[in-house]
Amino acid sequence: MLNAIIPLLLDSLASAALIFFAAVGLTLVFSVLRVLNVAHGSLYSIGGYVAASICLFIASRQLNPYLSFLALLFSAVCVAAIFGPLIERGLVRWTYGKSEAVQILITFGLFLILEDLQRVIFGVQSFYEDAPMRLLGTTSIGGVVYLNYQILLIAMALLVVVGLRLLINHTRLGRLITAVVTDREMAQSIGIDTNRIFILAFSLGVFLAALGGALATPTSGIAPGLGADTMVLAFAVAAIGGLGQIEGAALASLIVGLARVLAIYLAPSLDAVAPYAAMLIVLLIRPYGLFGSVTARRI
Repeated sequence: MLNAIIPLLLDSLASAALIFFAAVGLTLVFSVLRVLNVAHGSLYSIGGYVAASICLFIASRQLNPYLSFLALLFSAVCVAAIFGPLIERGLVRWTYGKSEAVQILITFGLFLILEDLQRVIFGVQSFYEDAPMRLLGTTSIGGVVYLNYQILLIAMALLVVVGLRLLINHTRLGRLITAVVTDREMAQSIGIDTNRIFILAFSLGVFLAALGGALATPTSGIAPGLGADTMVLAFAVAAIGGLGQIEGAALASLIVGLARVLAIYLAPSLDAVAPYAAMLIVLLIRPYGLFGSVTARRI
């Protein structure tokens, strides 16, 4: 029995970790900016493309392979530094106060542009470089061999949950974000630079999405269409957890990861629909998600 449960739990946690990176950035941006960013999945895939390109460059030049770990983080930072301020200032800012339909249409247009941009820059072939995964080796648990890279993903997801909570509750930036989330107009009236907070929050969301794409590359590679798949899955997770809820995103990622792994173990043909079946069940019971409510606006 234990031999069956341990692999199930570890596979579920590793799957949930990758889903969480994509979903938590989406929910953070919605919580602060009140914008549903449909292009979020494209930022995830751009992070994966950049990370794979740098890792392949390191391998082709026969540089120290451990530099590939730095490449994963560096690629996410670069994507956030370039696309975060650029998209927030150039496009998203103009949607504040507009209806959800307008916001979704504008960010969907951005999604289409970013998808075509990826095909122009990186082509239509798949990218795959698993050096980080190979370097970490394997561990045997209960007679079953696991990739240590999977355990690293779980640890990093936990680190992000704790880090975001510490950032929001115990730093000046977190208190400023909380003030803006609670009452944007009041925050402006007492001198808080809300435009700066919006740029920082949006860039942080982009960083988390790009980091998720970068970390996923050594396990599954990167290919055209990943952005759309990720976007739909991230929305499902955000809906289950409740839009704007960080802990909700973590729990929802775990539910979706468990649903996917159970489907793979028991009925592989249902792998693709399992997350959305889980979402449907949760929303029938809790229409605003596990941590959401009609009026709640808290991170």
